[in-house]
This record gives sequence, C-alpha cells and structure tokens, in this order.
Amino acid sequence: MACFLVPASEAVITTVAEHIVRSREKNTEEVKSDVPKVHFSEKLGWLNRMLWGGSALLAFEHVWHGEVIPTFPFLTAVQNGETADMLAEMLTAGVGMAVLVTLIWGGMVIASGVITKRSKSTDALGGERS
Repeated sequence: MACFLVPASEAVITTVAEHIVRSREKNTEEVKSDVPKVHFSEKLGWLNRMLWGGSALLAFEHVWHGEVIPTFPFLTAVQNGETADMLAEMLTAGVGMAVLVTLIWGGMVIASGVITKRSKSTDALGGERS
C-alpha cells in the first residue's frame, strides 16, 4: 500500500546528510596517498542510490497495481478507509525493507574499509598491488 514511503523518507534524510558531510569534507585537508580514499559522503551516496532506486521500483509497483492513484488522497488505502492496515504495512514491510537495505549498505562500508586497509598495508610493506 504505502511501504515505499519508509525507505523514501530515509532516502530524503540521508540525501540531506550526504550534502552536509560532503561540504564538511571539502573543508578538511586531505593527505596525499597512492591508495584512493573513499569518503564517507560517497558511501552515503551508495545508500542513497539503493534507497531511491528501491523506493522508485516499489512506487512503480504500487502504481501498477492501482494502490497509488493520481488524485487526492493518492493512496487507495486512505480513500477506502484502510488507513490502519496501511500504517501496519508501513511499520512491518516498509521498516523491514529500509533496515535491510541499510544493513546491506553497512556491509558494503565494512568491506570497503577492509579492502582499503589491505591496500594500505600492502603499499606500506612495499608489495605490489594488482
């Protein structure tokens, strides 16, 4: 019904956070290194793309099934008096999807850190990177 609104709301918040973090990163001085550093704003960008893409696909699916309509109140659940069911779906499916996407993103951030750390240690030991 409206589960796509939860990850879309998270995407709005993380988009604002990404812009704030990016502006602060521009103000800090970077240390030159052979190993490229992935800034946190770029990592937040990964999360944003995952959330916006998933929300767009879910919204399209809801439009396709007639659950979202182009006239007010836009959600057929509200129009039909099923607001409680809609909120329950948002709390279960919507929150679940948003948490799952965020956990997957967290795994990506951890993997990125491990890969960067390995590259730095390989460079420090004088080894070759491939």
